[in-house]
Amino acid sequence: MRIFKKEAPVLTPESPKSEMDQYRQAVREAGMPPEAAETTLKEIDRIAKMPSGSAEHTIGINYVDYLTHLPWNRMTKDRLDLKAAKQVLDDHHEGLGEIKTRVLEYLAVRILQSESRHRMLVVDDEKVTRMNLMHVLSKEGYPVETAADGLEAIRLLDEQDFDVVITDLKMEQADGMQVLEKAKQKNPDTEVIIITGYATVATAVSAMQKGSYHFLAKPLKLDEIRTTVDKALQNKRTRLDHHGPVLCFVGPPGTGKTSLGQAIAKSMQRRFVRISLAGMKDEAQLRGHRRSYVGALPGRIIQELRRVEAINPVFMLDELDKISQEFKGDPAAALLEVLDPQQNTHFMDYYLDLPFDLSKVMFIATANTVDTIPEALLDRLEVIELSGYTEQEKVRITFNHLIPREIAANGLEGRAIGFEPAAVTHLIRDYTREAGLRGLQRQIASLCRKIALEQVDKGSGHDPLTIDTEAVTAFLGPRRYAHEVTQAKDRVGVATGLAWTRTGGEIVFVEATHMRGNSRLTLTGSLGTVMKESAQAQ
Repeated sequence: MRIFKKEAPVLTPESPKSEMDQYRQAVREAGMPPEAAETTLKEIDRIAKMPSGSAEHTIGINYVDYLTHLPWNRMTKDRLDLKAAKQVLDDHHEGLGEIKTRVLEYLAVRILQSESRHRMLVVDDEKVTRMNLMHVLSKEGYPVETAADGLEAIRLLDEQDFDVVITDLKMEQADGMQVLEKAKQKNPDTEVIIITGYATVATAVSAMQKGSYHFLAKPLKLDEIRTTVDKALQNKRTRLDHHGPVLCFVGPPGTGKTSLGQAIAKSMQRRFVRISLAGMKDEAQLRGHRRSYVGALPGRIIQELRRVEAINPVFMLDELDKISQEFKGDPAAALLEVLDPQQNTHFMDYYLDLPFDLSKVMFIATANTVDTIPEALLDRLEVIELSGYTEQEKVRITFNHLIPREIAANGLEGRAIGFEPAAVTHLIRDYTREAGLRGLQRQIASLCRKIALEQVDKGSGHDPLTIDTEAVTAFLGPRRYAHEVTQAKDRVGVATGLAWTRTGGEIVFVEATHMRGNSRLTLTGSLGTVMKESAQAQ
């Protein structure tokens, strides 16, 4: 018995005595909404009555464990600095002025919202205390309303919205607990600070359980009041709730849509989540499965939020135009609720079977074209076109980003290797034909690998090397694309036209010819309807 007592864990009144007690404590600490907390506690009570070896018990435990580990109210602090955000965007991307301006507009609006004046309500039946608090808070620049008792405070809460309520605990007719309940019922984001001269541990615990932000004992210290109010408003100042259209970057492959989303997350100091929707066929991948299924899991959205442990990440939905549709359900239809600011405050995942607030997530979608996106979904998006990079922008990006990156990736750092502007222009014009940068990056990587091979083979690693047009041709071979327009001459029967392509556009030559026939024209190949009609009209 002495050995058993020595090795057995010591249980204190504050420590949980069973697994179910641990889960109940986890529910209280998870910051769940009242509805979710009540449902979870009922589920724990139901599990406690089951045999621990049953399959239903294991399913219930996994469900409760998932609920208690979700970030119901955990948020990262946003950086409200336009200069820093602009610097991050400029460091990661050249050009793209429209998109950068839109992101900075988003931040500027949230900064102005965070600087709005917060309203205060002071409730106390002692006139001296009430006037002192009003004087201190007004001096800090806050608009302050006062109430002499709990009933008057409840009436004011019905008529107006307040950011912080400072209320006495012991009052006639309606006490501070009733004011607390009314404030939280009217607006859960309202912070309530309770002050009293009859402070006890049980009273403080009860107030905290009902949602009180802080519990202060009289006599009050003015510095303590200022500090407590400032901390209570800190979350409101830095909280950037995302409302309004969801940004959708549309453009050819390789134009930096995904990396732009990463730069936005970095500029705001938010966590970044990316989900590829290409080929997604099952709606359950977004909404999850019912718990009645064996091996049921939540959808990808809830899974990623649990992984990043924050309720306000930057969430990128990549390749929105490549969603598939089958008999299992339409994933695009499930996104209607996710991306609608009026609906996603109560997003229902089939596994959770509880409303989850997605309004604080900043969703960004990407697509190559909007033609295959359903109209109802497109209506929820703010489409921003990325038309591709000009030759001048590609040159700057190559020198500022691609060349340093590939030199480091191929072990050429610290070596005297330089690129002439004419060589980079030669690479862009004669070895790539694209709106983006992937092909150009591959050519530069190939060039760096061949340089590394030559320097290792010849032992000339520290000799200066300048890459000019002749060196590019020597390493990469003959050019791959020819520019016909530079060789064109005025000819009878040949007209110059413009054609739109995925690479940004081309100059084409349309040649007319005259031949004998029987008034019939056969068109082959993948010509579009407009081209066929034009040919037949001639």
